[in-house]
Amino acid sequence: MFTFGPLGNPAGAPAGLDPLVLLLLALVVDAYVGDPQGLFRYIKHPVVWIGGLVGALDRKLNRDKRPNVDRLIRGALVVVFVVALTGAIGLGVAWLTLTSPWGWPLELFLVVTLLAGRGLYDHVHAVARGLSESVEAGRDAVSHIVGRDPAQLDAHGVARAGVESLAENFADGVVAPVFWYVLFGFPGLAVYKAVNTMDSMIGHNNARYRYFGMAAARLDDVLNLIPARLAGLFITIAAVFTPTANPAQALKVMMRDAGKHRSPNAGWAEAPMAGALGLALAGPRRYTGHVVDDPWIGDGRARVEIKDMHKALYLYIIANLVNAGFVAALLVVRIGHV
Repeated sequence: MFTFGPLGNPAGAPAGLDPLVLLLLALVVDAYVGDPQGLFRYIKHPVVWIGGLVGALDRKLNRDKRPNVDRLIRGALVVVFVVALTGAIGLGVAWLTLTSPWGWPLELFLVVTLLAGRGLYDHVHAVARGLSESVEAGRDAVSHIVGRDPAQLDAHGVARAGVESLAENFADGVVAPVFWYVLFGFPGLAVYKAVNTMDSMIGHNNARYRYFGMAAARLDDVLNLIPARLAGLFITIAAVFTPTANPAQALKVMMRDAGKHRSPNAGWAEAPMAGALGLALAGPRRYTGHVVDDPWIGDGRARVEIKDMHKALYLYIIANLVNAGFVAALLVVRIGHV
């Protein structure tokens, strides 16, 4: 009898690779390689499979003429179904890893594809590179990672959007997947990515999804509650090792301004990033069809420049090392208790 979560996986598991060792290996592979884009030209990315399922259920169940209560219930059932399905698949993968000496390569591959560390770095670096060429190139690059209207952004707005996306997605694209894997193994990671995908697709506060996507949005908020705060802590620690960054300001702004963000979690990563780099993030933003008039986070410059993006990327790399160090420390502690 054994559990699937790395913290509960006994040293004498029947076969396979220790889940925490596998997770560390996945973090290293993701950092150096990222997603195997060539492979995904021939097979679908796991998130694309999840997205296709959610999209099909949305088209089938979320009809405009249905009453709001009906759409709320149907949306909740979609969440239950997708979570149950991805959890069952995750259990199957974890069982294969723990019972077969050849199961771990499959899990390693899947964990790497579900981590966004290298991919996020590449996307934000592409924004900085595009801005160095022209505002139009920067707008095109940033349109792939933010939901706001890029046509309304000047060069500073594009750079600020890139830094905000880097901070926020560090929390839900790197720290949260690692956190849920540490607690519950691959099933935890699979369920988290499914919920996060549902939130990005149907968790919007508009006429179509306000009720149908409510369960997905609220569950995503809950699952990111602790990881978002860990991400803020990791960014603050990373500022200690980042030239020109200010860890004291990172901590101060995080504790003071994190709650100013309309999201219960996003501010916990954006605030220390703003404080560490002397910037002002969030604030008024224009999305397609509406304007969000949020308060500023941080006391610094709102006119973010390309050099600030490069500093943020350096800080991001160090924060990823801190995140990996957290996993390594857990492994050492567990080995010490064997």
